Amino acid sequence: MDEIVHQPIRLKIMAALNALRSGETLDFSSLKTLIGATDGNLGAHLTTLEDAGYVAVTKDFVARKPRTQVSLTRAGRKAFAQHVAELRDIIDASDR
Repeated sequence: MDEIVHQPIRLKIMAALNALRSGETLDFSSLKTLIGATDGNLGAHLTTLEDAGYVAVTKDFVARKPRTQVSLTRAGRKAFAQHVAELRDIIDASDR
């Protein structure tokens, strides 16, 4: 299992971003609300995911207000899919 993805908050982040089409982004505030994290907690987990190459974080300004956008990278989609497949293998094995 991918220990980076496996952590509960990071798993929620990855699942939320995986629901988007490739190249689509989710703004920081919406992601924070969606997964129920604090600013600091979400920021720390995004840094971990970004350092692993799983998410891309872009920052810009809209009407002089900072905006942070997050998207899943190709490597992130692959890591998430592999993690989900491993979880399904565990579930399937327990059904036997």
